[in-house]
Amino acid sequence: MRADKNPIAAGLPPAMPTRAQIAERLQRGPPAPRADAFHSDAAPPGTRITAAAVLVPLVHRDDQIHVLLTQRSSHLRAHPNQISFPGGRVEGGDQDRIDTALREAQEEIGLAPAHVAVLGMLPVHEMSSGFRISPVIGWVEAPFELTLDPFEVASAFEVPLAHFLDSANHLQRHYHFNGRDRHYLAMPYEGHYIWGATAGMLYSLYRHLTES
Repeated sequence: MRADKNPIAAGLPPAMPTRAQIAERLQRGPPAPRADAFHSDAAPPGTRITAAAVLVPLVHRDDQIHVLLTQRSSHLRAHPNQISFPGGRVEGGDQDRIDTALREAQEEIGLAPAHVAVLGMLPVHEMSSGFRISPVIGWVEAPFELTLDPFEVASAFEVPLAHFLDSANHLQRHYHFNGRDRHYLAMPYEGHYIWGATAGMLYSLYRHLTES
């Protein structure tokens, strides 16, 4: 595995957007497609499709914005120990994808829906496994309390939004597996290796906030 050249031209990070600006830019719709978008990895034909949703919590604390992330428990069969957003499969009682994301966040980390103001949604993120994830962007005012479900979540932590809005922190990784060259995006932060679908959704948020 090696780090390739940053796929995005490095430059000065943009000014931190306000809550109203984030909501307005999400409502504009997605920026124009680009080859290095890392938005989705479509499933092969015949793959069973599973609808899911995650909450991307933007925490406002001390005049700063942070992104709340979780680390999955080590015993889980799917993606153990990986960094993710609270979320999961759509269930029959969910009214919409927002309902799914808020329900899952409450179940996984104890974040009550009353603490979340939904600002908008990102484009659906497709995975080769068949998951189609709808990312819901939520604004959370501190202080608040979390109660983690230890079966699913090992820990929760926050990363300054500025880290993800700085293209210098967007790293394209490369590895060779089963005769194929594979590329993916990583955004490491203080010992946390943020990659895969989570990094792809954060990159989508980055593009909405810097290009829309």
